[in-house]
This record gives sequence, structure tokens and C-alpha cells, in this order.
Amino acid sequence: MKPPPFGYHAPGTLGEALDALAAAPGGKVLAGGQSLIPLLNMRLAAPSDLVDINRVAELDTLHVGDQGVRIGALARHARVERSAEAAAVQPLLGRALRHVAHPVIRNRGTVVGSLAHADPAAEMPAVLAVLGGTVEAASARARRTIPAAAFFRGPLESALEPGELAVSAFFPAAPPRTGTAFAETARRHGDYALSGVAAVVGLDEDLRVASARAGFLGIAPTPLVLDLTGAAGPRGDWAAAAAHVRERIDPEPDIHAGADYRRHLTGVLAERALNAAAAEALRRAED
Repeated sequence: MKPPPFGYHAPGTLGEALDALAAAPGGKVLAGGQSLIPLLNMRLAAPSDLVDINRVAELDTLHVGDQGVRIGALARHARVERSAEAAAVQPLLGRALRHVAHPVIRNRGTVVGSLAHADPAAEMPAVLAVLGGTVEAASARARRTIPAAAFFRGPLESALEPGELAVSAFFPAAPPRTGTAFAETARRHGDYALSGVAAVVGLDEDLRVASARAGFLGIAPTPLVLDLTGAAGPRGDWAAAAAHVRERIDPEPDIHAGADYRRHLTGVLAERALNAAAAEALRRAED
């Protein structure tokens, strides 16, 4: 399998990269290439140009602060996964990244590239969505910040416009008395999940459930986020929350799983993840 012909650009600065994209509105950005290269080789994508940003050192960043974690467009999955500083501020990142394919892919693939690819079966879009993160996009004309709720428009479709480059993504920090958890089931280790859940549970000062949200992957055209606070109640009835999840979702069947099985599985994973997130929130509150 060989890719179709394309123009190749290897800019050394962000400005050069944006100029190259502006001159080739039908072009694609190459960072890790773990999703793009297979699409090219199978001729499922035929961009006029590839803008290879791997020489743009200013995009290879990982900034951790009290407010959250900002990940540059060239930061590899593995770097974020192994960052103790990032895990201390937002532990859901590392937990989800350990489910992304295999280590060799995580050594090359990028977090921001996964977001820009907008695969609804991928882990990072669901994590960004449930945390209410943002993506910063830049073009030769301007910059803008796109909330996760507006970023994912459909399967493999993001809000990035022609000529725009996703330069970073921001994942908010975990507030006090908040816990997170991630659970997914795949047919084989490293495969895309049949279903997956990223859960975030917050407690109030009396250790009652103040908020409960779950982001889902693999069951809808875009990452699905459900607010389960009311369904769970102040004491955290996670079985009731899981039943609410099953009522709200409408997964499509495919060759790997039927709709009923995927709905049941998602409920099981949601209850498991919410329970684990609540337990972590309680531990953090008691520390």
C-alpha cells in the first residue's frame, strides 16, 4: 500500500508551519502520524500537502500549573503518561493514556494529534470532553480557543478550519475533594475499546456527592458527556447512575458488538468508574 502523491513541507518554526498551511488549505498536519499514515497508505485520505511539524521545537511542550496541564502539539502520549507533575494535577490523563494502543505507538503518537483526529473511539477526546478542556488553534491570521463541547463535530471531524493548526490542549486541574477514574473494555489489549468511560466525582464539605460526570467513548459519533449528579444522589447510588446511563445512550451495533451488549457493557463500566472516582475523592478529602 502506498499513499497518493502529496507536497511535503518541513517547517522549522510555528510561523513557517502556519504559512505552509495557509498556502495549502487542502493540506494535513503530520505530527505523530499514528492515525494519518495508515489512512494515507490505504488511500482513505488524499491531502494535497503534508505539513510535518516535527521540527517545530516550540510545539514540544508540557506545562503543568495549579490551574491545569497544557500540552503542546508535539508532546508524545508517553511523555504525558509518565509525567508525575501532570499526574499530580490531573490524574485522569495518565490513567486514560495507559489504555491508548501499545507503548510503541504512545512513544510516537501525540495527545493533540489524537484530539485533532477526533476519533470517537479514542481515549483523549473523551477525557478532554469530560474535564471541560479546550484546544488552542492558530492560523496565519489569528488564534482562538475552542471548548471541548464545540471541538468535536462528528466522527473524525473537528472544529479546525482549513489553514488552522491545533497548537495545544488544556486539561483543567482536579479540584479538591474530587476523584477520577477510567475504565474500558476492548476485544484485545491495545485495540480500540468496545466502550470506555472517564468518570469525575466531586464531594462537598460534608462528603456528599456534589457532582458526578462521565465521558464515554466508542458509543456515539462524538465523545458523549452525561451529568449523573441527580441520578446518583448525594450518597452516590452508582447503580442508579449506571441505569440512567443505559437509558440515555443509543450505541450503534457493529461487527464487534451488538447495541444491547454495548449498552449493558457501558453501564457496567460507568458504575465501576464512578465508584472508583468517588473512592478517590473520599481519600483526597480525608488526607
